[in-house]
Amino acid sequence: MCGIVGLFLKDKALEPRLGDLLSDMLITMTDRGPDSAGIAIYGGVDGKTAKVTIQSAAPESDFAGLAEDLAKAGIAAEIDLKSTHAVISIGASQLTEIRAALAEIRPNVRIMGSGESVEIFKEVGLPKDVVQRFGVRAMGGTHGIGHTRMATESAVTTLGAHPFSTGADQCLVHNGSLSNHNNLRRELIREGMSFETQNDSEVAAAYLTAEMAKGKDLGEALTGALDDLDGFFTFVVGTKTGFGVVRDPIACKPAVMAETGQYVAFGSEYRALVNLPGIETARVWEPEPATVYFWDHEKAA
Repeated sequence: MCGIVGLFLKDKALEPRLGDLLSDMLITMTDRGPDSAGIAIYGGVDGKTAKVTIQSAAPESDFAGLAEDLAKAGIAAEIDLKSTHAVISIGASQLTEIRAALAEIRPNVRIMGSGESVEIFKEVGLPKDVVQRFGVRAMGGTHGIGHTRMATESAVTTLGAHPFSTGADQCLVHNGSLSNHNNLRRELIREGMSFETQNDSEVAAAYLTAEMAKGKDLGEALTGALDDLDGFFTFVVGTKTGFGVVRDPIACKPAVMAETGQYVAFGSEYRALVNLPGIETARVWEPEPATVYFWDHEKAA
C-alpha cells in the first residue's frame, strides 16, 4: 500500500520548518506502511560543497576514524554522525573520488544519496522512530519527499526502504508495482547503471536518472516514464532544484495535492496535508492520470 509525501517550498520563510512539516506529514501516513520509512531533505547549494549520506549496520566501527582515513586518501571531509547514518561534506569536485575511496576503506557502508543538496535518511521501523533517530524535525531546506513502506516487491531492509537515489541530487518514492522492471533493469545495466536491490522502485529511479543524463529535465523524464514503465505507480521525485509528480494512466493509487503561494504539497491522502499552514485556503486537487506535475526553483512554476 505505502504512504508517500512531498513538500516543495516557494516561501523562504518556511525553509527552517521543512523537516518539521514533512515529518508530521509522513507520520500521519504510518498506517499505510509500517515496515520502513525514509525522508530526503534538499538544502542550500553553495556551488563548492557536496554531501554524501552513508549508512552502516555497524556505525561504531565503520564511522570511527573515517575522517582521518579519508584524509589519507586525499579527501578532506567533515562528518556529521546521525545514528546509523553519517553525512560527509566534501569538495563538490570529489563526489566520484569519494565513492571509490569508501569502497576501499569502508566496504561495508552503503551510500544512501549524494549531491550538492540532498541528504537521505532511511531505516527499518516506523516513521516516528526514523524521524526521531535522525533529527529530521530540526532540518531546514527547500523541498523534500518521504515514504513509509508496506513491502510487496522485496525484503524489508534498509536498502529496500525509500527514497531510492541513483544519481546526484536525485531520488524517488513510489506507491505501486511495476511489471516490466526486470527487463528494464537489464537494459539500464547495459547502459551503465548499477543497482543495490531487486526493488522495482529502484529501477524507476534509475530510469529517470538515465533519461536526465541524456539532457532531459525532470518533467520530460517523467513524461517518458508514462510510455516506458508498465504497471501501477504514483511517483514523487526530487532533484537539486525540482519536484515532480506523476501517476500511471489508470491511477488506482490514491493521491492528493495542494498549492498555495507558500508551497506545493503532495500526500497519499488528504489527512497528510491538514496541518500545513494555510491549507484551508489552498487549491486542493487530485492529480490527473498520465499527467506530469513539475516545479523547479530555477524555472517558473
